[in-house]
Amino acid sequence: MNEKLLHTPEGVRDIYGTECLERQEIISRIRKVLKSYAYTEIETPSFEYFDIFNMDKGSAPSNEMYKFFDRNNNTLVLRPDITPGIARSAAKYFADEELPIRLSYFGKTFKNEPLHQGKLHETTQIGCELINDDSSAADAEILASVVDVVRVSGLKNFLIEIGEVEFFEGIIEEAGLGKEEEEDIKGLIQMRNFFGLFEYVNKLDISDESKQALCSFDKFFGGIEMLDRAEEITKNEKALTALGRLRKVYNVLKFYGYEDYIGFDLGMLNGYGYYTGIVFRAYTYGTGSAIVRGGRYNTLLAKFGKNAPSIGFAIMIDDLMMAVSRQHIKVDTDTNRALVVYEIENQEPAVRLAEALRARNVEASLIRKSKKHSFPEYEEYARKYEFDRIYIIKDNDEVDEHLVISSEISELKNKYNKTVDENRGGAL
Repeated sequence: MNEKLLHTPEGVRDIYGTECLERQEIISRIRKVLKSYAYTEIETPSFEYFDIFNMDKGSAPSNEMYKFFDRNNNTLVLRPDITPGIARSAAKYFADEELPIRLSYFGKTFKNEPLHQGKLHETTQIGCELINDDSSAADAEILASVVDVVRVSGLKNFLIEIGEVEFFEGIIEEAGLGKEEEEDIKGLIQMRNFFGLFEYVNKLDISDESKQALCSFDKFFGGIEMLDRAEEITKNEKALTALGRLRKVYNVLKFYGYEDYIGFDLGMLNGYGYYTGIVFRAYTYGTGSAIVRGGRYNTLLAKFGKNAPSIGFAIMIDDLMMAVSRQHIKVDTDTNRALVVYEIENQEPAVRLAEALRARNVEASLIRKSKKHSFPEYEEYARKYEFDRIYIIKDNDEVDEHLVISSEISELKNKYNKTVDENRGGAL
């Protein structure tokens, strides 16, 4: 056999067993939180036309996309980002809606990035988009929902860092710099190459005040008090308005009691070009990457024909689950599974028992007993695949709806459940 058939390509992997159960549990919890905020789920295609994601829309670079052609020679792309597809759908199906639209999603994204630090080419995201609401209250509510979805995963120690694209744009505007210089400076700040930033800025023909402002981005992070320092270095109206909006958002978050989860980083200039205002990322221990990314994108839908200010975020499920695992957080998967072991002459009562269990929302698996395997082997099998109970059909007596089981099986069930509890506690 070709051994290559057993392996996956670089950047993708199989997820199974306990990891898959825990992942499904966390995903279910997050979806419930988003539903509690009145979001309605939407499903968009896994692949769309290339133009949906090209750089004009501010999405991923072309060389990071998985591209292919249909029979009509149209260039198609496996989505590297879900938000542009949501924007297209909203412009198509809610063209005349002027009041807020709340859409949530769950799906895969595909990016052909260089592999580093275990990053995957195929990732799972859950997110939401709040469309037709340009208020600071909407910004605050989105951030509050981020706190809720992270907490429901079991994580307690995390920080949401907030930036503002328009603050940076205001500083650039005040300095009178062009697009090329703006992109150069933006790149240096994103890479946290502040020595390179100082060297680059000091060579520019701009005022000393503008040089000081641009060279201060290494200091523009911290708590709410940092905004005072940022206000002192600029008189640009756009930049000051951006700082004022951040204060409003913070004050609303205090109503939620979530201010302790918030920090500020004015040097956060998100990679996607469609962000126009507040941007944010959530970080925790156990992963070097953000577990949540999001921001305001007030002009993206206009590219699809609908003028609608919007804000949203995506939860990076793979990074989130890595953090949950490395922080040794127990995820209760609340399994309710029964293994029904029978010999061929007892197949009918075994089937009836399994059906009765399933009718009571118990996950029941039938397995025909083999002479090659001893009972302890079935016990180990049940433990391995997280069955909570084992039922053995020993004779032809009919098993009724009340699931009348011999005391021997009841004793075995108690013994097994105790073993599973101890085993799970030790493993985590």
